[in-house]
Amino acid sequence: MRDCLNHRAGFDRVLMTVAATFLTVSASSALAQDQARSSAAELAIEAAIPRPEPANVPPPTASDIKLDTTATVQDSAKEPTKEPVKAEAAPAPEKVETKPSDVATTPAPEAPKSETAKIEPAKTEPAKSEPAKADTATATPAAPAAPAAAPAAEPVKAASNVPAADQPVADKLKDIIGAKTSRHFDRKNERAAIEKFYGARDFAPVWTQAGSLTAAAKGVIARLKDAASDGLNPADYPVPDFAAATTPDALADAELKLTASMFDYARQAQSGRMHWSQVSGDILYPEHPVDPSDVLAKVTTAADASAALDSYNPPQKLYKELKAKLAELRGQGSGPVIEIADGPALKYTPAGKKQAEIVVEDPRVPQLRAKLGLAENASDTRYDATVAEAVRKFQSGVEMKATGILDDKTVKAINTPKRDKQIDTVLVNMERWRWLPRDLGVPSLGDAYVILNIPDYTLKVMQRGQQVWTTRVVTGKPGTHATPLLTETMKYITVNPTWNVPPSIVYNEYLPALQQDPTVLQRMGLKLEQNRDGSVHISQPPGEANALGRIRFNFPNKFLVYQHDTPDKNLFARDDRAFSHGCMRVQNPDQYASVLLNIAMPNEKYTPERVRSMYGKSEIDLKFPTPIPVNITYQTAFVDDGGKLQIRKDVYGRDATMINILKNSRGKDLENVVAHSQPSYSRPATTLPSGVAVANNGGGGFGSSGPNFFERLFGAPTPPPAPVGRRPQQQRVFTR
Repeated sequence: MRDCLNHRAGFDRVLMTVAATFLTVSASSALAQDQARSSAAELAIEAAIPRPEPANVPPPTASDIKLDTTATVQDSAKEPTKEPVKAEAAPAPEKVETKPSDVATTPAPEAPKSETAKIEPAKTEPAKSEPAKADTATATPAAPAAPAAAPAAEPVKAASNVPAADQPVADKLKDIIGAKTSRHFDRKNERAAIEKFYGARDFAPVWTQAGSLTAAAKGVIARLKDAASDGLNPADYPVPDFAAATTPDALADAELKLTASMFDYARQAQSGRMHWSQVSGDILYPEHPVDPSDVLAKVTTAADASAALDSYNPPQKLYKELKAKLAELRGQGSGPVIEIADGPALKYTPAGKKQAEIVVEDPRVPQLRAKLGLAENASDTRYDATVAEAVRKFQSGVEMKATGILDDKTVKAINTPKRDKQIDTVLVNMERWRWLPRDLGVPSLGDAYVILNIPDYTLKVMQRGQQVWTTRVVTGKPGTHATPLLTETMKYITVNPTWNVPPSIVYNEYLPALQQDPTVLQRMGLKLEQNRDGSVHISQPPGEANALGRIRFNFPNKFLVYQHDTPDKNLFARDDRAFSHGCMRVQNPDQYASVLLNIAMPNEKYTPERVRSMYGKSEIDLKFPTPIPVNITYQTAFVDDGGKLQIRKDVYGRDATMINILKNSRGKDLENVVAHSQPSYSRPATTLPSGVAVANNGGGGFGSSGPNFFERLFGAPTPPPAPVGRRPQQQRVFTR
């Protein structure tokens, strides 16, 4: 029994020992869990910090663990990145052993920046029971530790090529240019150029350095302030006050304002303050806008920024001569003022059939010669044909009756010219030069071109900067028949042309005449054709009496105008020669043709006689291998060969229109294109009166409506090359 009791007591002791052990293990486990749970943030931080291998570094003491745990938890609690750490804390106990050696480490100041990045590698390690492996897993992220300091080095890049003194301005420029809207640039191409230019230089200012103006800025400002000398308005190109710009904001604003003014000047110096469509619908010049990127590159890199900006003005000699005369008219010229004294009227009488030439002498004539710019025989007192012609031109220019007689009214006009009006006339002529192409000629032909001046009624052929030939012309009547202003290329000459009567003449003049006299066209030598749709075409076969004469000079254009010979030679003797329906009649067409042919085909050795030998009844097309540019201009003010400013009558009122626009309209709206109705080649159906002779008996071979007027005149839009030589008219085939 005692033995049983002894055995029972022993069994009880075993049970108590087991129970005590179980409680001890449970308590230890709970304590370990609490310790791991309370150290989750610490574990995350410690996992992000590189540690030495346990084999090489002795484990930390308990005092180290307590000290580090308290400090690390407190710092972590204060960091704004606490939320990502909590997200990673839950699985931490599953992957980290409860041994103090696994959680003890030395804290680092940069730990909060890398917490998330450092925890991720630890999560990817498989759960392992060996402490050494766990240490290895936590030590693996040590390699990315170096990039943790990289973000701190980024601000150094912002100061790459920008001087420290200009960095604040560069920062402001970056903010302004990067904004979605801009108060400085309202054109997309200018805004794009600004973004590209300043972005490439890290937004460093180009007009200032350390707050002081650069040489380029001084050159640009000087050019803008002198815009009046180029016939422009300086008020249109405001210059910011850099002296008052003492802050980065003010300097950045001034920087962009000066750039915007530079853009405006370059654009308007090259293309004009107003688009030609603002003036009339019968003007058509090729567009030649500036590229803002080119302006920035050219001006900012030039040795002389002022000259670089000035180069956007027209380069032609006639423009530069007008600029010099503008300075004189504004009182910036030199030389004494010449006054013509009162006296008897002076008149020159040319020799006639029954009387000799009458030339009077007067002591005022030398002064008159000087006033009118006659350098030859400057001291001659004779009022001869040369002086009388100069007086006549002056009278015509100031809209007086052109008699060539020096009377009291003419003397007063010469002595007291309407200077303000002359200045306005010069200004609008300078403006029109901006519409013309920068290269008037074609380089392969020695820069050859034709230039016709409507108010002066003259045509000139130019080559290598020199006048090759000139002649008188007859131009269109004022109003609906005004000769258009244009630049086109002359592609061929037609000898013995057919006159295809323009629709405006057909329907406004000839058809009404047929109602009065059904035989009028027959008596005029004109042929009438009526197509199946009822439209009418009238033409005149080649011949001596043809309205176009013997030669037509073709430069296809939408206005359907050309240059040609005429059987009415008497009109060339008149001073005012605006008589045509828009086309230009040439006084000496055979000479004109030979000059052009020798420029286009110098080896062919054309002469006026050779051209005249082609006259007959069949059309002959002489095609130019290289087309020659034709520039139809409106120069009411120009400088002649003697250096004298010549003023011509504003026959079409173009000057008056432009002066009114410039004086009463402001802003950049003048640069906008105005849409005008386009020329129509349509021909309405017409009922002809009885007795009218119809050449094709109502059918014709041209389909329902036949070729339009443009096709009859210049051929199809894309005609095949015409062979040089004679070709009968009936062989010409037109296609729609």
